[in-house]
Amino acid sequence: MTTEKKKKNKVVPIILGVLLIIGAIFGTKEYIYYNKHVDTDDAQIDGDISPVVARVGGFVKEIKFEENTNVKEGDVLVKLDDSDYKVKVEQAAAGQQGASAGVGVSQSQIAATSANTSTAKANIEAARVHLMLAQKDYDRYANLVKDGSITQQQFDQAKAQKESAQAAFTAAKDQYVAAVKQVGTTQSQLAVSNSGVSQRQTEVDFAKLQLSYTDIKAPATGIVSKRNVQKGQLVQAGQALFSIVNENSIYVTANFKETQLEKITPGLKVKVEVDAYPKEDIQGEVYNFAPITGAKGSLLPPDNATGNFVKVVQRVPVKIKITQASKEMMAKLRPGMSVKVSVSIKD
Repeated sequence: MTTEKKKKNKVVPIILGVLLIIGAIFGTKEYIYYNKHVDTDDAQIDGDISPVVARVGGFVKEIKFEENTNVKEGDVLVKLDDSDYKVKVEQAAAGQQGASAGVGVSQSQIAATSANTSTAKANIEAARVHLMLAQKDYDRYANLVKDGSITQQQFDQAKAQKESAQAAFTAAKDQYVAAVKQVGTTQSQLAVSNSGVSQRQTEVDFAKLQLSYTDIKAPATGIVSKRNVQKGQLVQAGQALFSIVNENSIYVTANFKETQLEKITPGLKVKVEVDAYPKEDIQGEVYNFAPITGAKGSLLPPDNATGNFVKVVQRVPVKIKITQASKEMMAKLRPGMSVKVSVSIKD
């Protein structure tokens, strides 16, 4: 009995010693690891999600995709009934043709008024010649009537012809001025007609643009998600139809404690472990830091001015770019997946 007790007394210290050695080794390894790394499991896969919104209203005529499938940028995914928009294009085109015809009329009027101006100018020259002849006859008759070579009636006729020629000359000049003003008026009308053509062209372009919006296209290459549209449904302008997760925008958002940020700088290497695929080798790099903490950016941010202040360590979102991962792995990653990240702060 005494021998057995002695053996038992020896085993217990040995076990304790082994446990202490294991604990020391484990503690040393953890100390060395955390001296070179900053870890957090408050992280997730993130990515750019592009909502697709209808830019015009109409009935859904055709849906060319299945939910959760890959699409390419520019692919037509939804077609709306475009009958009304085609009619609007035709109406705008008809209005443009009418405006162009108005330009032609204005141009014809300018040509006609320009011809009238030339005629009026020629009439001035003719009236000037008649006035000059009438003035000479009047002067000659005025001398002759003094010595009685002609009768007073002949002199009066010469005087009347001179005054008539003077009036005709004045009228010709007035007609010329009016013709010049008419040319200016028709030119202004032409400018207005040209402006109308430009406006009608704008209406045609706008109608064609509205027509093009009936083909709803993929804004990016990726996977379609959150489909919220059915064939025959009436959609309104601004209504969200579905979303596309951009396949080239996958990254990691890690929420580090504010007390950990002192050792983290952009460019540091990061090991990323996805909960769904823990054996996959994924490497990343610290890219940048959010300008506010997660709590400050929440719907109801905390207000420490109420008097009930309890200090809580805040977390700051840090964007991590994925620099090394297989194509198959990248295709499996989905925004929202939980991950654990380890930042190497020392080589």
